[in-house]
Amino acid sequence: MFTGIIEAIGSIRALTPKGGDVRVYVETGKLDLGDVKLGDSIAVNGVCLTAVELPGDGFWADVSRETLARTAFIDFKAGSKVNLEKALTPTSRLGGHLVSGHIDGVGEIVSMAENARAWQFTIRAPRELAKYIAHKGSITVDGTSLTVNSVNGAEFELTIVPHTLAETIMIDYRPGRQVNLEVDLLARYLERLLLGDKAAEPAASGMTVSFLAEHGYLNK
Repeated sequence: MFTGIIEAIGSIRALTPKGGDVRVYVETGKLDLGDVKLGDSIAVNGVCLTAVELPGDGFWADVSRETLARTAFIDFKAGSKVNLEKALTPTSRLGGHLVSGHIDGVGEIVSMAENARAWQFTIRAPRELAKYIAHKGSITVDGTSLTVNSVNGAEFELTIVPHTLAETIMIDYRPGRQVNLEVDLLARYLERLLLGDKAAEPAASGMTVSFLAEHGYLNK
């Protein structure tokens, strides 16, 4: 688990095809690896990766086909900057929100504009994730825990303060860029919980308006 508070900016040093998937070397910059052991988790742009080698100034990790298919990792190349966060411990301060490091989908930067010393970003999420994104709710963008300021269909707006711009890769964002999105854990589990016994049925792929109406959550 993670908090979505970025600890360092690193970079991709190498991407090596290996048996159908990819092994990646991440140079970790100022991230303290003193307490990191083989098998520990580190979030790279919000993607939870397992350290399989620790050469000293970074770590090697394996990236599965599933991860390549579901994230913006496929766009990475040697030299790409990435947000880094080590897994939280029982004594960690939860400055952001609970983040699993399991990406729900890939969004796209639609627009960006200055707002005093901050920046306004508009991001378009995949349609299937729109129902999980709420005004003033939490969302993770490339591993960064952020507050949603407004929602318009599948698009949502963020206000990014100078500190966040300086400590993450968001300063490099431009319209058209693909970003990893993880919605709030509570929203995903609440949807599954509301299905009740229907969750065990093969067709129970998600919440529908008719289901909510049938069970009294909406006026018929």
